[in-house]
Amino acid sequence: MRKDEQARRQIVRKAAELFNQKGYAASSIQDIMDTTGLTKGGLYRRFANKDEIALEAFEYAGELLLEQLKKAIAEARSATDKIMAICGVHADPVHNPPLKGGCPLLNAAVESDDTFPELRDKALTAYEIMLGLVRRILDEGIANGEFGNELDAESMASFIVSALEGSVMASGLTRDAKHVGFMMRQVRQLLDSYAAK
Repeated sequence: MRKDEQARRQIVRKAAELFNQKGYAASSIQDIMDTTGLTKGGLYRRFANKDEIALEAFEYAGELLLEQLKKAIAEARSATDKIMAICGVHADPVHNPPLKGGCPLLNAAVESDDTFPELRDKALTAYEIMLGLVRRILDEGIANGEFGNELDAESMASFIVSALEGSVMASGLTRDAKHVGFMMRQVRQLLDSYAAK
């Protein structure tokens, strides 16, 4: 890898953590300079603007989160255990978030609503990837007989991802991880209720 490409990747890595903790709008070019140790010229030689850095940083943070989810799933056997493993990656968003600053999908979705449409598009793609991952696991559970055919994988996947992100938000807001714990308990009971008989 060329030295310039290494520098670019280092900027993205450090900016991802900065944006995930401080937010995109609240992070200035000066913050990025302070975080990376580069001058404004050093940043602008590699990126057109802050938005370009933000978009690549979000992609990087999403890749890190997806790696953690895949690793958690790989260690689980049943579809229910895989879903619970996905939720478990976020089990303590207050003291042990999957990435410093919390869930990058939740953070970007909240912040980019109408103010940063390109970031919103990236967050939407990340959401669809997460939704697809959960749905494939549920479909797999139906196909292998773990769940009955009455389980609607599309609506269940939407519910699980929504409940997960909502509980992460509630835990972060209250500084109490119990909300993710409550959600995990309810999701397990719900999935158990669809167990094939």
